[in-house]
Amino acid sequence: MQKLSSIAGVSYHYMTASLVVAAVLATSSSWAQQTIKIANIVELSGAGATAGTNFKNGVELAVQEINANGGILGKKIESSTADTQSNPGIAKGLTQKAIDNNVFAIFGPVFSGSIMVSMAESRRAEVPNWTGGEAAGITQQGNPYIFRTSFTQATAMPKVATYITKTSKNLAVLYVNNDFGKGGLDMLKKALAGSPTHIVAEISTESGQLDFSAAVIAAKQSNADALFIYTNEEESARALRELQKQGWTKPVIGETTLTGQKVIELAGDAANGAIAHVGLAVDAPIPTVRAFNAKFEREYKYVSDHNGMKGYSGVYVMKAAIEKAGVLDRKAVAAAMKGLKVNTDRYPGALMYTEFDNKGDLDRMSFMVQVKNGKQTVVDFVPPLPKDKGIAAAPAPAVAPSAPKAGGKPAAKP
Repeated sequence: MQKLSSIAGVSYHYMTASLVVAAVLATSSSWAQQTIKIANIVELSGAGATAGTNFKNGVELAVQEINANGGILGKKIESSTADTQSNPGIAKGLTQKAIDNNVFAIFGPVFSGSIMVSMAESRRAEVPNWTGGEAAGITQQGNPYIFRTSFTQATAMPKVATYITKTSKNLAVLYVNNDFGKGGLDMLKKALAGSPTHIVAEISTESGQLDFSAAVIAAKQSNADALFIYTNEEESARALRELQKQGWTKPVIGETTLTGQKVIELAGDAANGAIAHVGLAVDAPIPTVRAFNAKFEREYKYVSDHNGMKGYSGVYVMKAAIEKAGVLDRKAVAAAMKGLKVNTDRYPGALMYTEFDNKGDLDRMSFMVQVKNGKQTVVDFVPPLPKDKGIAAAPAPAVAPSAPKAGGKPAAKP
């Protein structure tokens, strides 16, 4: 009897210890589930529908490919999608719901105003969060769990400013009055400070604005020799159509959204001639980008914009970080993102050689593009910012034989 009691006691203590271990695992960042659950929290309706839908499709395409090739550390990715309706409050609620569902990582939102609100929840839960938002403030709050899939405005604006200073002496800026637009304006002004270019007009517009006649009149009355447009896709197209209607003939310059595929479709021939700096371009003469473009179009029956590329490459960056950490642990993966260097030899889905800094910002080769005959055309390469700007210069991506070479330098393999 004593023997049985002893055995029972051992069994009891063993089960108690097992329950304690299980409880610890359940509350830690380690991953004991059979799949890697990620939440795609994006704008599928409202003002951000174009950006969010492309981002979502990019994420899902990457998930399909990675799962078909064995997953990450032997586990498949399980993806769910929710619509923020382009509303920051809804984005926050959906982020909390995803956390309650114990996701490993979150992708989105894309709109800066939404991620600025929702990332407080993912930070509190210590869940890695990749975003397509570009507002500089996103990564200036010391959040160790937020990572970009695109340039911060603090990286993009100095690049486009280099072009502007060669083109314009008196610049008018038309921007959207939200976190994205105001942050871009601030960074552009900082980038142009001390240059020969002066901003002679700051023209504020609203998200979802339909009528741009007054804004274009203001640009014309400013006597600017060029116009910089920094709004979302649908608004950019409306502005371009109004510029054409009012006979604007001076240079129209912008950042990524101005020459996006959706803008070109909506603006028609009014988009021709627009030039922009873009971090990602589906028509870039780079083999990995061309491969993505072909796969995306085959899967979704339309041409992706830069947001599809952001979602797609972001999932491959997550894969690189997990494999660098060597363990499915949220904290370890977030730590692995600091200073991460992603080479396309191992991760072609990253699209180009990419480096991250300790804030979650990235840098890589980028492009100047111009819309010609209804198509975005790469006209030059823009190198990464020099080391004193925060991220080390990266090698240029491999390019197709017909590609232009920035500054006449030969392209290097990443």
